[in-house]
Amino acid sequence: MAENLKGCSVCCKSSWSRLQDLCRLERVRCRALGVTRRNLGDFEVEYLCDYKRVRDEEYYLVKWRGYPEAANTWEPRKNLRCRGLLKQLHQDLARAPGGPVRPGPRGLPARAASYLVQKAEQRRALRCWERLLNSTRSHRGRIAVENEVDLHGPPRDFVYINEYKVGAGISLTPVAVGCECRDCLAEAAGGCCPGASRNKFAYNEAGQVRIRAGLPIYECNSRCRCGADCPNRVVQKGIRYDLCIFRTGNGRGWGVRTLERIRKNSFVMEYVGEIITSEEAERRGQVYDRQGATYLFDLDYVEDVYTVDAAHYGNISHFVNHSCDPNLQVYNVFIENLDERLPRIALFATRPIRAGEELTFDYNMHVDPVDAESTRMDSNFGLAGGGLGGSPRARGRIECKCGAAACRKYLF
Repeated sequence: MAENLKGCSVCCKSSWSRLQDLCRLERVRCRALGVTRRNLGDFEVEYLCDYKRVRDEEYYLVKWRGYPEAANTWEPRKNLRCRGLLKQLHQDLARAPGGPVRPGPRGLPARAASYLVQKAEQRRALRCWERLLNSTRSHRGRIAVENEVDLHGPPRDFVYINEYKVGAGISLTPVAVGCECRDCLAEAAGGCCPGASRNKFAYNEAGQVRIRAGLPIYECNSRCRCGADCPNRVVQKGIRYDLCIFRTGNGRGWGVRTLERIRKNSFVMEYVGEIITSEEAERRGQVYDRQGATYLFDLDYVEDVYTVDAAHYGNISHFVNHSCDPNLQVYNVFIENLDERLPRIALFATRPIRAGEELTFDYNMHVDPVDAESTRMDSNFGLAGGGLGGSPRARGRIECKCGAAACRKYLF
């Protein structure tokens, strides 16, 4: 029996840091785990949960990583080598409910100490959610999560998806043909995929959109001869910028900002969710109204038949807020499915966007009321992020908090 097990290995259920903690607890050195005589007495601080001053010396109550709260100890400042956590504690105290808090010789007031623990638990939950988002995403751009405003943690009942989730009774018809081009931009055979659909080539050599908003984009598909580097494959490559989901400080709930500079006319993200019929959207909209939030985007390019619901299934666009002066513009895109009732919704930058700037689009967008083609692109958007209400057919007057100089004062 023993010889049959030679060469077998069993995956350890304990994490690397937990094994290190066990070694230190038992005073065992292990070269493989990096626990040496020099750092045998080092333990990792998970967070700081109280603070006091005794005479002229500062003491911090430490929650040790891997140990229960019963093992918390008061440590003098000189024993701690966690500069970031120390800075974070004082920032949290400055923002604590009731204003800045000063410690006494016995520690902080109970409400302040409780707030520190809640913030630490919130940050741990947000880090777990961030890891989950990044393990689920199929795009290059990473996702960061940040909340330095309140105690809200990850949203409940939200599943990150990378492409449309097709609802009951709806089917996508895959394309039957593709282009024969060798170079779709320079030597497009028969006008490439856009030309075959009697439309213009949408991108320049840098992948920036060059057609006006309102005109559709037809990208090359899986049946085309061109390769993955084809300049007519932009939206299908997914998000390439690092973005951050953050908590806004003016009552708009979650928002999204870019961590990188974005060039004008560049693709930023798709609006992704569950495709449902307009009848189902009407029913859900009434439910969402009562809950105070809805994420319904009507696909009314040619017919108002289908709607994208990003309330429970969506990508990072779920968290993008409205602005009356947005930096993102909506385009209808067709790739593997040419049914004009089911376009993909792509968001492109309307201008250069600085790193750290919030991303927004107009929930009540009107592309060009004079141009018949462009009006097919007008969005009937029932999304109300950040706790605002609305439904795809009947909406009340919803106050706008975008803060733009030309704000219309109301979302709808």
